Amino acid sequence: MLIWQSVDTARIAELLKPFLGPSASESGAKKPLLSQVQFEDILTYINLLLRWNARINLTAIRDPEHIVTRHFGESFFAARHLFPATRPRRERLIDIGSGAGFPGLPIKLWAPELDVTLIESNQKKATFLREIIRALRLTDINVFAGRAEDLQSQAEVATLRAVERFESALPQAVRLRAPAGRLALLIAESQVATARALSPQIQWSEPIPTPLSSHRVLLVSQAG
Repeated sequence: MLIWQSVDTARIAELLKPFLGPSASESGAKKPLLSQVQFEDILTYINLLLRWNARINLTAIRDPEHIVTRHFGESFFAARHLFPATRPRRERLIDIGSGAGFPGLPIKLWAPELDVTLIESNQKKATFLREIIRALRLTDINVFAGRAEDLQSQAEVATLRAVERFESALPQAVRLRAPAGRLALLIAESQVATARALSPQIQWSEPIPTPLSSHRVLLVSQAG
């Protein structure tokens, strides 16, 4: 039985609109940025998240609409900027400190062709991530239930969002970025200076304000 019965996929689409940009009819695009099936997957994800969150602490946000805007909205906002054509060529993505799956899992929903690795050292959270992957029937996605320091592979895109110990996590994200790859951070505006100081070898684009937030930004490195 669904926990979130009072809100349907149309409401999810409305809540995500600021993060996804103009609709297909408004922008002249040939098709919507997200399909009805993808919105249904988001609803399934939210209900599983709420059910598991009653047993283990996956997110401090309990309100379903805030989950849509804070977690899914930010994640799709990053996906739209990383892959503006909506469907990239086949690339690898590593998400450091995935927690409840953000931003890595929504980015995978946005771009199914990506080969994704979710890094999560908390075993209960890693089990939740595997459950979501099964429920959404996702392929080419792996959960690495360990520390980022222990992962030896690299990816064309590495993502990092709202993790504890940001100062120690960022160097690992830099290490996991393949040569000529990109790094995307979903962070507070106050952390931008720290990110630049900790990664002097990285050329960063200007931070992009996150919709519906007065202090959160998307910081993306230039390729190379």
